[in-house]
Amino acid sequence: MRGQAWLTGGLMTCAALALAGCGKAEAPAAAPEKSVLADGPAADISKVAAADLPPGVRDAVLAKVPGMTIAEAERKERGGKIFYDVEGTRPDGSEVELDLIEEAGKYRVVEMQRDIAWADAPAPVRAAAAAADAFTPARVIESTQEDGMVVYELFAPGKADEPAAEVNWKDGKAVLRSERNEY
Repeated sequence: MRGQAWLTGGLMTCAALALAGCGKAEAPAAAPEKSVLADGPAADISKVAAADLPPGVRDAVLAKVPGMTIAEAERKERGGKIFYDVEGTRPDGSEVELDLIEEAGKYRVVEMQRDIAWADAPAPVRAAAAAADAFTPARVIESTQEDGMVVYELFAPGKADEPAAEVNWKDGKAVLRSERNEY
């Protein structure tokens, strides 16, 4: 019996020491902010009155959306490149934004944008964002590119400056982007 008591006591002591070595469980570290894209480079942004837009910008806008009424515009300079964001309404009253880039003194529309509800994005786009455990966007911009690709720009709650995630949508396939467009 004495040997069995020693064995039982020894096992209990080992178990107690093992538990003591574990110590108190620490609270898990705060979850990192859910964002897919790193912040983009800062841009120098200035407001531009519709009447003060360079003629090439106005011409490119009206060629893309004939009859568009320009409400406001911004000139952006980032990385030595010049961009314009021009917002307004189509003749039917729907809102639209065009993003243009300057190339050798000429302006080219690189994307046409509109705000949509997250529920209105294609299901595969929503699934791609969910698979990345991104976040529920507070704002969604549907951005049609020159090549027919549609980029869904997803803005995190409280962060309206630039999208935190983007999903490409083309030919029925949704792919989470790992890099931002330059514009």
